Amino acid sequence: MNLRRLTLFFDDSVSSWALEARLLRWLTLVWLFVGLVMLFSASYAVADVRHNDGLYYFKRQILWVLVGLIVFNIVVHLPLRRILNISHWFVILLLGLIFVTLIPGLGKKAFDASRWIALGPIPIQPSELIKPFLVLQSARLFGQWEKLSPRVRLFWLGIFGLVLLGILAQPNLSTTALCGMTIWFIALAAGLPYKYLGGTAIGGVLLAMLSISIKEYQRKRVLSFLNPWADATGDGYQLVQSLLAVGSGRQWGAGFGLSQQKQFYLPIQDTDFIFAVFAEEFGFVGAVVLLSMLALYATLGLIVALKAKHPVHRLVAIGVTILMVGQSLLHIAVTTGAMPTTGLPLPMFSYGGNSMIASLMAASLLIRVARQSSEAEVVPLQEEAEKRRKRRLFQKK
Repeated sequence: MNLRRLTLFFDDSVSSWALEARLLRWLTLVWLFVGLVMLFSASYAVADVRHNDGLYYFKRQILWVLVGLIVFNIVVHLPLRRILNISHWFVILLLGLIFVTLIPGLGKKAFDASRWIALGPIPIQPSELIKPFLVLQSARLFGQWEKLSPRVRLFWLGIFGLVLLGILAQPNLSTTALCGMTIWFIALAAGLPYKYLGGTAIGGVLLAMLSISIKEYQRKRVLSFLNPWADATGDGYQLVQSLLAVGSGRQWGAGFGLSQQKQFYLPIQDTDFIFAVFAEEFGFVGAVVLLSMLALYATLGLIVALKAKHPVHRLVAIGVTILMVGQSLLHIAVTTGAMPTTGLPLPMFSYGGNSMIASLMAASLLIRVARQSSEAEVVPLQEEAEKRRKRRLFQKK
C-alpha cells in the first residue's frame, strides 16, 4: 500500500474519487474539526480542576483522532469485499469482550455501569467498537437473506440477540436501543417480511420496558424526564441544567468558550451533554447549522445507497447513515428534553477514544461504498468500449 494514502492531506488518489465520496470525506473532516474545537471548550474548565491541565482531555482526544484517522484511511482504500469477509470475526470477538465487562474485577465501572475493560492506561469499550461491525454483518446477513440456510440465519440472529442482551446487562439501555434500531432498519431496507419486523419491534419494546421496570435508576430517569423541574436538584438535575444551557444560548449564543453551565453546573458536559454546551455558546443559529450538516450527511448517505449496485453495499450505506445521524439526533433529543436522559455520545464531538474510532470507521465505510459504486460504473463502460473496438477491427478485416 502507498504510505501517502495513510496520511490525511497527502492522499493523491482523492481527486479521482466519485463526487459523493469527496463530499463525504470533507464533510466528515469538517464535522471532526468542529467537534474537536467544541471539546476543547467544553472540557477545559473541568480538566483544569481535576488534572491541573486544561488540555488534559483535549490532548488525549487528539491521540485517539490520529488512531481513528489511520483506520479511516485504511478502510477507504480497502475493497469492501475484504472488509465484509472479516467483519464476523470482529463481531464475535467484541461480543466476547462485552461479556468480559460483566465479570467482577475485569469490567471497569463508572456511574454504576460496567462498560469498559482497562488494558493498562487504555480503556476499551466493546459496545462502542462493535457498532460499525454490526452494520457490516447485518448488511451481509440481510443482503443475502434468501440465499442463506435457516441454520445460518438463526445463528446470526442469535448472535445479534446476545450482543443486545450483553450491552443491556452492563447496563446500557441507550446503546442497546441504538444498535437494535440500526439492525432493525437494515432488515427493513433489505425487504424482510413485515411479520418478522413487527414481532421483533414488539419484542424490543417489551425488553426495554422490562429493563426500565427492573432498573430503578432507569425508571427514575423516565419519570424525571416527564417533569424534571419537580426534582430539579435530584433526579431531574442533569436535564434541568442542560435545558438552562440550551435556553441561555438564545438566538446567537454566548460566544465560543463563554458557556456558564460548563462551569460545574452541567454534569458530564464533555460527553453526554456536549450539545448543550454547543447550543449555549452558538445559540439557535449554531444548532440549526449543525442540524443542517447532519441533514446534508444523511442526504449524501441516501444518494450513495441508491447508487450502490450490490444489495449488501446498499445496506452498508443505509446502516452507516442511520448509525451516524441517528445517534446524533438521539443525543440532541436527550439534551433538549425530547427523550429521557441516557448516556449516548455525540459522534465526533464527545470525549472518548472508542466512540471516535467507531465513528471514523463508520464514516469511512460510507465513503468506501461511494467509491466502489462509481468504480463499478466505470468498469462496464471500459469493457463495452473494448468490445466495440474489437468489433470494428474484425469488420475491417
